[in-house]
Amino acid sequence: MSQQNLARTDKLYTVEEYLALERASEEKHEYIDGKIIPLREDYDVEAMAGASRRHNLINGNVFGELRNQLKGKNCETYISDMRVRLKPNRYGYPDVVVVCGEPQFADDEFDVLLNPTVVIETLSASTRFRDKTNKLEVYQKTDSLKECLLIEQTKFRVEHYIKQTPTQWLLRIYENAAETITLDSISCKITVADIYAQVKFEAAEGN
Repeated sequence: MSQQNLARTDKLYTVEEYLALERASEEKHEYIDGKIIPLREDYDVEAMAGASRRHNLINGNVFGELRNQLKGKNCETYISDMRVRLKPNRYGYPDVVVVCGEPQFADDEFDVLLNPTVVIETLSASTRFRDKTNKLEVYQKTDSLKECLLIEQTKFRVEHYIKQTPTQWLLRIYENAAETITLDSISCKITVADIYAQVKFEAAEGN
C-alpha cells in the first residue's frame, strides 16, 4: 500500500498487520495506536526547500561521530532504518539510535529494537510537532532510554533531554557552535559545530 493510501484510510491495524505491511514496503511508516502514519507526509515539499540535504547531513554527522567514539565498545549505532518499539502500540524510526549492552529485538527478523539507550531526532516541518510533543512523551516513558536529542535543522539549536528518574528529565539547550554536548549514558561527546558540519542555513530562515 502506498503512503498516500495509508494516510487517507481510517482503518486500524494490528501490530502484526503493520509489521507485515512495513516489511514489504519501500517506504517507512510509524505505527501509533493502530494507525499507520507516513514518516514524512510532505517530504517532496521539504526536499525542494533543501531540508532533505540538511536533514541527511545532520543525521550523518551525528551517526559518524557516535559510531567512531563507540568503536570497540559494547554498543551499536543505527541510522534512520532501525525500527524501534517504544511501547506495545507505538513503533517508530529515530533518525539515529544507540543501544549499549545486549540489543533486544522483537523477533528473529532483528528489525525491531526493544531497548534503545539514546535516540536522536532531527526536526522536520512535517514531523516537528509530533516529535516535540507526543513522541517525546513516549520516549520519556521508554524504560531503557537514558537520553534524547532533538536537533533543529534551520538554526543552531539542540535540546538535550537527560533522564534523572523514571518520571523526571533534565533539559539542556545548546545554541552555540562551540558548545559540547556530553552523552553520559554512552560516554560520548559531540560539539554543536560537528553536528552542523557542512550545513548551510537559508538567509530567510535566520540563524
